Amino acid sequence: MRTPSFKAPAHHTGVTSRVGTWLGITFGLCFVTGLLSHGVQHDWPWPTRPVDLYRVTQGVHVIAGVASIPLLLAKLWSVYPKLFERPLVKNVPHALERGSIFVLIAASFFELVTGLFNAAQNYPWSFYFPTAHYAVAYIAIGALLLHIAVKIPVIRRTLEPESDEKTILSRRAFLRTTALTTGVAVVATAGVTVPWLRTISALAWRSPGALPVNRTAKAANIVVPQDWRLKVGAKSYSLAELKAMPQTTHELPIACVEGWSQNATWTGVRVADLVGKGDVRVESLEKDGLYRATTLPEAFAQDPLTLLALQLNGEELTPDHGYPCRIIAPNRPGVLQTKWVTSLEVL
Repeated sequence: MRTPSFKAPAHHTGVTSRVGTWLGITFGLCFVTGLLSHGVQHDWPWPTRPVDLYRVTQGVHVIAGVASIPLLLAKLWSVYPKLFERPLVKNVPHALERGSIFVLIAASFFELVTGLFNAAQNYPWSFYFPTAHYAVAYIAIGALLLHIAVKIPVIRRTLEPESDEKTILSRRAFLRTTALTTGVAVVATAGVTVPWLRTISALAWRSPGALPVNRTAKAANIVVPQDWRLKVGAKSYSLAELKAMPQTTHELPIACVEGWSQNATWTGVRVADLVGKGDVRVESLEKDGLYRATTLPEAFAQDPLTLLALQLNGEELTPDHGYPCRIIAPNRPGVLQTKWVTSLEVL
C-alpha cells in the first residue's frame, strides 16, 4: 500500500517545529502559573506583595491556555499526514514514540477543554476539576518533555533557513495565519484580566461593569441570623460594634482562578486589630462547600492591607458580596477571600 503524498506547505516539518515551539512556550507558561495557583490554594509560601501578583500569574495562566488552543489545532493539522504513514509501527521505539504522542494529545485536549469550561464556570462532568486538572497537567508536561527530547534533532534541523523562497513564503503565510488566529483568540478573551482590553474582548465571560460574583448568597444558602455576631476567640462583636471601630479603606483587586480580576475599594476593620499573631482560621456562614473555611497565614493576617471588609465601593456589602462582612487581603485568590464571615480563630 502506497503512503499518500501530502505536499502542502502547512505539513512541512519546519512549520510543525515552529508552531510546536510556540505551543511549548504557551504550555510551559500554563504549567508554571498553574502550579503557582495550586500552591497558593494549598498553603505553599506566598508573599503579600505585590498586591497584583496573583492576578498577573493567573491571568497569564488563562491567557496562555486560550492561546494554546489554536496553536494545538494548527500543530495537529501540520502533522496529521503522519497518521497515513506505513508501516504504522516500524519498531518498538517507534511504537513508544507514537504512544507518547497519543498521551500528549489526549492530556493536552483534556487540560485545555476542561480549563476553558472552568473559566466559564460550566462543569458538565462528575469529577472534581482542580484535582483532575492538576494531575493531568503533570501527564501533559511529562509527555511534552519526552516528545521534545525525542524530536530535538529534527526541530534544530527544520528551524534552519532554506533556499526555496516561494515555498518559504507559503509556509510563512500559514505561520502568520496561525499567529493572527492566536492573537485574535487572546484579545477576544483577555479583557477579563487586562483592563484596557475589556471594551474590545467580545468573548470575555465577565462584564466590565460591577464587580462580578462567582457564588451568590442564594446559591450558598446563606441566611444571616438577626442576632449575628462575629466570634473572635473568646470575644464577639455585633455589626454595629464593628462599624464603630476605626475603619480603613484600600483599593485591592479580586482575582479569581477562572482568570478574571477587577479592582474595588474596600472599607472595614484591619484583621490585625482583631486577632493576635499566628495563622487565622476564617469560617463562613456557608454550611458546605470546599472554601467555607480557610486559613489566613500570619503574614496576611498581620498585613495592614488585610481587612474584614464591611463596605464595597463606599456602600454596605450586598448579600452576594459577603454581607455582613468578608475577608479581603492583598495578593490572594478570590476563593480564599472568604465571604459571610462568622468567626476568626488564631491557630
